Amino acid sequence: MKSTEPASIELKLLKSILWVYIVLCIIIAGLNFGYVSRATPAVAAFITWLWGFYENWVKTLFIVIGSFLTLRIIGSSQRTAMRKRNLIGFMSMALVVHILGPLLLNNKELYFFAMPLPWSTIPLQLLDTGSAFYLKYLPIFGLTGISLALIFYLIITIVVFAGTLLFGRRWQCSTLCLFNGFAAEVFDPVIPLIGKKKKVTAKGLKIFAILRWLFFALALCFTFYWILILLGMPMAYSDAIAKIENYKYLTAELLMAMFFWIAFVGRGYCYYCPLGTVLGLVGKIAGQRINTNLTNCIQCGRCNAACPMSIDIKSSAKKGSDVSELRCVGCGHCVDSCPQKTLAYATHFLEKEKHQP
Repeated sequence: MKSTEPASIELKLLKSILWVYIVLCIIIAGLNFGYVSRATPAVAAFITWLWGFYENWVKTLFIVIGSFLTLRIIGSSQRTAMRKRNLIGFMSMALVVHILGPLLLNNKELYFFAMPLPWSTIPLQLLDTGSAFYLKYLPIFGLTGISLALIFYLIITIVVFAGTLLFGRRWQCSTLCLFNGFAAEVFDPVIPLIGKKKKVTAKGLKIFAILRWLFFALALCFTFYWILILLGMPMAYSDAIAKIENYKYLTAELLMAMFFWIAFVGRGYCYYCPLGTVLGLVGKIAGQRINTNLTNCIQCGRCNAACPMSIDIKSSAKKGSDVSELRCVGCGHCVDSCPQKTLAYATHFLEKEKHQP
């Protein structure tokens, strides 16, 4: 009984932190994106400050505390090598994007520039001097601030895509992503908040596959639209297009991601994230896979139970064949859960590094 009490307390604390994060995020984001434009200047300034403080400092604090709680919860029950690396990556990324970056560049909304195309077209909108986004933030950032934000975005983009070519989709989706990836890892022991963890059915996977390519096509449309504007093509309704993309972010992405955390699975949004789709394809080039032949598989099924993306690893392990699945986020939960140490996460680069003398 004594050995289970600390874990129970930590689970309750972790669950409370996630509930607070979700509720405050919905309230403050609603005020920031929906009410600021109608508020008095003083109230609008306070809401903007509150959103920046919450999204940067409070979120980072939750990530750090949640990571340590999760490691304590799972530490005694299984190996945690892969998950430790995930959590260290998310804590480091949060400190860079939410704390150090904003302080150094004097830009509290730098996190908007930490997700490469085609997930968000905000960097492209900031390059268009006639866009509503540029006109809104020019008085706040100034030309120097805008330039620094774009340089930061370029660096993040290079880091994400170069890292994915070396380490596969794991690099972004299970180490750097501060949109959905961090929550799926940091709060994994208590997701979903209501009910028990559910595996996606075969029908559900087909629906998610349709959503994946639908959201990917939609993201490409937004991207090409702003590229055409930057190339000098006369395009109408730019303000309306920007608003539509913003509403898409708030509803189909932010709110849906949180719904998945509450009632479904932490990685729900990862099934159809446009950037994740692109990085999944890049991961194919990188040779991303799960090796299943390091030892003899005993078909215990723990890998399938641990996988947050409902990938059938067990069947491949029975044959000793590699698992190369587009929706694999490289979290390594299957690797950590295997009692036989049969599994290993690999890419072309990682294989070469392993065989270096």
